[in-house]
Amino acid sequence: MKALALTVVCMLALAALPAFAGDLKVGDQAPDFSLQGTDGKLHKLSDYRGKQAVVLAWFPKAFTSGCTIECKSLSENGGLIKKYDVTYFMASVDEIEGDQGNKAFAAAHNADFPLLSDPTKKTAEAYGVLTSRGFANRWTFYIGKDGTIQYIDKDVQNRLETSAQDMAAKLGELKTPAKK
Repeated sequence: MKALALTVVCMLALAALPAFAGDLKVGDQAPDFSLQGTDGKLHKLSDYRGKQAVVLAWFPKAFTSGCTIECKSLSENGGLIKKYDVTYFMASVDEIEGDQGNKAFAAAHNADFPLLSDPTKKTAEAYGVLTSRGFANRWTFYIGKDGTIQYIDKDVQNRLETSAQDMAAKLGELKTPAKK
């Protein structure tokens, strides 16, 4: 009987907790963010709502091999994405400054799009990408002009070399309007 009572109490306590970001799904409102970009600007998701779709590509750590491959794909083939009316970012929990920061990483790979830094890890937590090791999972969120999540790609790791092509293809599938 005590075990049943304890189970009920635990279930009620869990039900009272806010939804974990890992529970984010298509159709949910994307968590707002306000993150510093490598372009020197503060980027807020709310600034794009009603104006443009957003792609937020989380990555684990600047200057690591997989992240370098993904960044190069987006840098070298970003024109495919720019055909759409969308703003796209890579984001990590790395600092913006420093030898291993996102500014240095973006410069090293000629990124012509902003990389966002979330050193407090609050936004990573809100999106459910923060791992127990303190890095972000490599997940990409496609957010519609209305601020809702249209698609979550959790299998980016297996297609790093074609990240830009995959993003462009997904934007087409989601019927993202072309840039005018």
